[in-house]
Amino acid sequence: MADDGLRGATVRGNGPHVAALRRHALALPEAVEEFPWGERAFKVRRKVFAFVWAGDDGGLRLTVKLPVSAEMALTLPFVAPTGYGLGRSGWVTASFGPDDEPPLAMLCEWIDQSFRAVAPKRLAATLDR
Repeated sequence: MADDGLRGATVRGNGPHVAALRRHALALPEAVEEFPWGERAFKVRRKVFAFVWAGDDGGLRLTVKLPVSAEMALTLPFVAPTGYGLGRSGWVTASFGPDDEPPLAMLCEWIDQSFRAVAPKRLAATLDR
């Protein structure tokens, strides 16, 4: 069986969504996946731009930095400011239950926005080409 990189992700529930978000994040320039604090983190040049968590219950959680659209994102019922004071800097966390259908296209756009906010300007600009 091929390694899909879904350590800690469940097959039921949102496991396939975690796989899709993982593929999207790793397709960004110089993106790498690490597991600090037991959480799946995506980094660019050692800076985190997204956390993706799949719970044992099949739930899904995504944490990203949204300097442009955090205010809008926070109006959605599944989004809250990220803890540890990160919410003040535009970090938000979207949480979904095992039976929820996450809006993957929007979550991928958020991953892109977070990447642009964290990556060096020249590297982030490569997304616009």
